[in-house]
Amino acid sequence: MNFEELWNKIVSWVTSDAIWTTIAKVIISIIILFVSFKVINVISRKIEKRATKKNADKTIVKTLTYVLRLALKILIFICIIGFLGIDTSGFTALIASLGVCVGLAVNGALSNLAGGVMIILTRPFRVDDYIEAQGHSGTVLEIKITYTKIVTPDNKIIYIPNGSLSSGTVINYSEKDLRRVDLTFSIGYADDFEKAKSIILDVCNNHELILKDPAPFVRMKEHGSSSIDIVTRVWTKNSDYWTVNFDLLETVKKEFDANNIEIPYNQVDVHIKQN
Repeated sequence: MNFEELWNKIVSWVTSDAIWTTIAKVIISIIILFVSFKVINVISRKIEKRATKKNADKTIVKTLTYVLRLALKILIFICIIGFLGIDTSGFTALIASLGVCVGLAVNGALSNLAGGVMIILTRPFRVDDYIEAQGHSGTVLEIKITYTKIVTPDNKIIYIPNGSLSSGTVINYSEKDLRRVDLTFSIGYADDFEKAKSIILDVCNNHELILKDPAPFVRMKEHGSSSIDIVTRVWTKNSDYWTVNFDLLETVKKEFDANNIEIPYNQVDVHIKQN
């Protein structure tokens, strides 16, 4: 084949209606894909905002909008494949085969998927709850299908797989409105126990964030090796837990100093035996 024959074939192919029809379909498909994905994102965000304004559960809203957005995008993509003239049955079979292979390869992801479903159904925690799980603690930001995202008090983002969350122990600090603050104060054996107990009770009763019912509990806990330990238990609102915790530590220390009550160090008595 000489150059002239090759050139004639290229010109014939470029000027044929089939090639321009294919190019037009590709351009239309790209436009439809871009516009439809954009519309889906906008609609899902509006649904999420409207549901949030109506005080709908954040956990369910975020999860359902994410799944809906993903499913619609996959459906649009398959429709465009059919519009371009590609046999979607073979494409579907290929996706199914790849799905089986990927499923066998990522068995852990399947357990995370099942764990995500269990978390949504059983609801051990919700978005905005403060939890402790898998050695981490923080506020729940999002609950996805395969993982849960939390933010720690020092603003670190942690992604925890749902498989381990659903099968492990989860401590939910936000589920109850009230929370108990447990502290232990130590005094020396030479100090007046009743006076120290009275000081701690006065501090608890005078604190505006500590509840009077249940009443503060102050009792001797232990005769330690170097001190007498006094256990203190008070109840407060969940949101006031750390404020009450730090206030008690600081105020009791000041009152002990003002009343000459010693907070002792660890002591060891050494006896020297001479022959």
